[in-house]
Amino acid sequence: MPHVTVATASQPLQKSRKDVSMGHFREDCRLCHSRNMETFLDFGMHPHSDGFVRKDQLEQPEPVFPLAADLCTECGQVQINYVVKPEYLYGEDYLYDGAITATGRTHFLGLAKEIVERYGIAADSLAVDIGSNVGLLLSGFREQGLRVQGVDPTPKMTAIAIANGIDTITECFSKEVATRIVEEKGQASVVTGTNVIAHIDDLDDLMEGMDILLREDGIFVIEAPYLSNLIEKLEYDTIYHQHLSYFSVHPIAQFAKRFGMELFDVKQTDIHGGSICMFIGRKDVYDVRPVVGELMAAEKSANLHSPARMQQFAQDVLAHRNALTKMLYTLKDQGNRLAGIGAPAKGSTLLNFCGINKSILDFVTEKNTLKVGRFTPGHHIPILPDAALVERAPDYALILPWNFAPEIMKNLEAYRKQGGKFILPIPTPQIL
Repeated sequence: MPHVTVATASQPLQKSRKDVSMGHFREDCRLCHSRNMETFLDFGMHPHSDGFVRKDQLEQPEPVFPLAADLCTECGQVQINYVVKPEYLYGEDYLYDGAITATGRTHFLGLAKEIVERYGIAADSLAVDIGSNVGLLLSGFREQGLRVQGVDPTPKMTAIAIANGIDTITECFSKEVATRIVEEKGQASVVTGTNVIAHIDDLDDLMEGMDILLREDGIFVIEAPYLSNLIEKLEYDTIYHQHLSYFSVHPIAQFAKRFGMELFDVKQTDIHGGSICMFIGRKDVYDVRPVVGELMAAEKSANLHSPARMQQFAQDVLAHRNALTKMLYTLKDQGNRLAGIGAPAKGSTLLNFCGINKSILDFVTEKNTLKVGRFTPGHHIPILPDAALVERAPDYALILPWNFAPEIMKNLEAYRKQGGKFILPIPTPQIL
């Protein structure tokens, strides 16, 4: 299997422990099973990007895992080549809350309404959400008169959903789970997976589960960050261990055909730095809309699935790292105090790959109270409440969840008014 490693990580993290017993290497494409894979971007060893460290864990070794991106030269799929066990990634300490931002709430409630209206989903139909988190999207379907069922393996998040009246199975989705849902509630008219299908290693099992779960006219909706945006906008910080796949239209269209299904519609959205909603149904049930072919043609025109484009992307990533670290070190050398805003999973990749540690950022603030009092994975920067930004008044604040920058800057306008400046890292480092 050919490998072309272009970009490499910074110095190894302190107090880390290489642990390859908690996962496995994936050498074939999870969409077409070809073994013609080329590594184009190698980040080195990284910790779990959502593994926010408690104070009592600071002196303990922190597991780190290989993090590198591969291209399938057969179908164009992009994926990371090491799969960390989901039991480790999505256990009791998984703290991501998809309803924490107004942007997220507006998007997902609107998405539920749009799906119901666009495809005429009848009242009292069943909607199932894979990776349902706190149940935000399902609450939108419930508002539209649908019965709802969540499936998500994260105990803290599903507890919130259940408390809000969203029936949720606290497991990873599988054929077996699909069978149980059908036995208890019947087949689903719509199944969604927003920013989560990319987290699943065994996509064949997923589609076999869809065959069980979906009605004959049922719709499977996948929303995921779009590979085109990742490459064109240098969103390399979205590469981390939970994100096993980086989807684009052509590979998914070919993948659906293997299971007697069809990608019949695609919609681009702004969420998470630019995503695509892909609508899949049983073959010949729905007319394939022109946008599917148009996007596949655009991907081909951009050479999106070529090794040369991926290698250029890797070089651009290295140049970006150099530009960002130069900016931060220059500001620090000038006597400025710096902090970070937000502790998203993408922030872990950026901080660790770029070597941005406690010598650069005094602290990171966070709106999610479950993360406050913990420390960032890898470099162990303390996480404080958002109020600390105004109270401690650093000169510059690096916005790590850059995909929510407008909302964040609006919420923290008091910091700007007292003289603070925001730094946006992606796609080009800039001071706002």
